[in-house]
Amino acid sequence: MPTVLVIDDEDMVRSVLRQFLERQSMTVIEAEDGEEGLRLLRANAVDLVICDLIMPRADGIGTILNIRRSMPAMKIIAISGGGRSHAMELLKVAEQMGADHVLSKPFTRDQLLTVVSACLPGYPIARSARPR
Repeated sequence: MPTVLVIDDEDMVRSVLRQFLERQSMTVIEAEDGEEGLRLLRANAVDLVICDLIMPRADGIGTILNIRRSMPAMKIIAISGGGRSHAMELLKVAEQMGADHVLSKPFTRDQLLTVVSACLPGYPIARSARPR
């Protein structure tokens, strides 16, 4: 069962991602910012990181760079919704800094599952699973 670390300062975003991923039988660990996320990443066996880009204390770009330096093989999905054009620019930078995939908020469950599936090849993703 894969473990996913979700790093986002918004409680609602973390909650929704947790629900989507737990329905796929994944374990989800949550962090409110990059500092906490890096601590949890060092303390837990994680298969995938989903990281927001605009957060207090330690932003997503810096967090992605830190992950890439210490764990170059870690799969990372960057997410952002901070102002449409600004979010797209940040997502491009995140890709350049090492994010494997990017998603602009708001995104659908199917969009999320598509990139999660790409990051975890061989793990079965039930696309027909509907929210309960």
